[in-house]
Amino acid sequence: MRLHLASGAGNDFLAAVEPDADPAPELIRAWCRRGLSLGADGLFVLRRPGGGDETALVRMTHYNADGSPAELCVNGTRCAARLAFSLGWAEGEVVVDTGAGPIWARDAGGGRVTLSVAAAEAPEKVAVAVDGETVAGYRVTVGVPHFVVPWSGGMADAPLARLGPPLRRHPAFGTAGANVSWVRWVGRDRFELRTWERGVEAETLACGSGVLAALAVGLAADEIDLPVVVRTAGGVELEVAQGEGGSWDLTGEARLLGVVEVGEEAAGGPEGKVEWAD
Repeated sequence: MRLHLASGAGNDFLAAVEPDADPAPELIRAWCRRGLSLGADGLFVLRRPGGGDETALVRMTHYNADGSPAELCVNGTRCAARLAFSLGWAEGEVVVDTGAGPIWARDAGGGRVTLSVAAAEAPEKVAVAVDGETVAGYRVTVGVPHFVVPWSGGMADAPLARLGPPLRRHPAFGTAGANVSWVRWVGRDRFELRTWERGVEAETLACGSGVLAALAVGLAADEIDLPVVVRTAGGVELEVAQGEGGSWDLTGEARLLGVVEVGEEAAGGPEGKVEWAD
């Protein structure tokens, strides 16, 4: 299979264009392993319309690195739109049909793509106990569930490695769990974000839905205004502005990195890292 490689502000993806069938979960897991295979935060399948809702010019199915399906990946959707433009399937703008519904995308020039996403519902304050301490934050859904934790210290000190895994699977967020983000308000027009993503089970260099979840928290807490600039772990900045009809317009880079012919050995190797004994 030929796969396209893409990166949305540091969130990197493999993309299969109109394959005969979607790759099996075990194959996605194998291909997404870093160091042992191609490596990626996830994989999406891109198809042109064919039956169903013809208002969507392209259809995207997204899978996390562990092979599980995800209703929405915002950075992946921007990459899907950019790929659709590159393939000549659309010009200037396109509607991407996702598991969370259709999303309008526009070519913003310079390899950047703007998505118009429905504003999130009001965040819910939540305090959960983990590892002997209480973590206060906000539960909010932007296509997928998020737990957003305001952070006043330096972002280098945010406890992602220690608290990300137990919070991501905390019973308070149901069996599906949640992405967990630490956010620092820098000013009325800027904030910083780090995210531990479910399905990747690690920190990613960017999380588009995490940006919008944190935005919902910042607006509700009167910490920020629109438009706002967001700095992600990869050093790439995303911008969010007020869109039409109350929507939010998120703009950021969506790089097309290349195309690879996947060899048989890309599916080989161990399932996971060695857990060393003490």
